[in-house]
Amino acid sequence: MNDAYRLDTGEVPLLVSMPHCGTALTPAVEAGLNDAARTLDDTDWHIPELYDFLDELGASRLQAHYSRYVVDLNRPEDDTPLYAGATTGLFPDIDFDGRPLFAAGREPSQADRDWALEHVWRPYHRALAGELDRLKQRFGYALLFDAHSIRSRIPRLFDDRLPDLNLGTYENRSCAPALTRRLQALCRAQSRFTHVANGRFKGGHITRHYNDPRHDVHGIQLELSQRTYMQEAPPFAFDRARADEVRPLLRALLTEMLAWGEAHHGRAG
Repeated sequence: MNDAYRLDTGEVPLLVSMPHCGTALTPAVEAGLNDAARTLDDTDWHIPELYDFLDELGASRLQAHYSRYVVDLNRPEDDTPLYAGATTGLFPDIDFDGRPLFAAGREPSQADRDWALEHVWRPYHRALAGELDRLKQRFGYALLFDAHSIRSRIPRLFDDRLPDLNLGTYENRSCAPALTRRLQALCRAQSRFTHVANGRFKGGHITRHYNDPRHDVHGIQLELSQRTYMQEAPPFAFDRARADEVRPLLRALLTEMLAWGEAHHGRAG
């Protein structure tokens, strides 16, 4: 356990990263947020609870402690934009709807941001890189699943309602195409949840930076529509009945990743 994250190491070559589930705030951010932003709308709510089967799979889990309003762990350290069009940055000053996060004149200082980079962003990424290295040394390859969720309707970011499951593989650059095809086939085999690969969400910094199929590190991002497992308005309650419907599919996706990795031993397909 680190102040910036929690890492639980597993016994299979799979790491599940949860960079946006945190809700902790630094004093500077907490003091500066306006009343509307204090609901932390853009949190990936309840992700650890949704993926409560990871211990049974034997997977490693890396879970963020701080809110993305402190620093966004899925953005590069130099804050290079990942998507064309509307987005948010390494140190968000607006929410997904484009509304200001901070009261006028109460934005975190450069010193506050430097602290967050050094004590939140970098520790999480050192832990992520270290666990992937451990898995690759032990198994000869590593699998990374970056677990996210988002409200199903955010007009500023995407048109209409988001598909339920949004797989991102950086246009097949973050994992072997054969792995993407197997996960897509698994999604097509069911009719309850809609799905797309490399649609609006192709994978953020973690997916793009850490995965290298040529060197046997394969990664997938899943942006899950929150309507599949929770209430999308405050107080953002976990909906156990909905979660029980989508959780078997999530488990099946991770199980399929492990099966593919065992069969191919990290060879790109």
